[in-house]
Amino acid sequence: MPDLSQIVGQRVRSYRQKAHITQEILAERSGLHQTYIGQVERGEKNLTLNSLEKILSALELSLPEFFQGLG
Repeated sequence: MPDLSQIVGQRVRSYRQKAHITQEILAERSGLHQTYIGQVERGEKNLTLNSLEKILSALELSLPEFFQGLG
């Protein structure tokens, strides 16, 4: 079973792909480094709440929308 970092990373990737944007564009919009976005999506990095907030803002998502259905 994937750990929470992997689940969150997969969800970030899914929403990014639904928005039809690249990791580079997400990084630019969120003010985070492109390498960091890739590490998050692969579950290699534990996000801070501040970083998650920046990513969700760039994806135009709220916290409840992002975590909806995770159970």
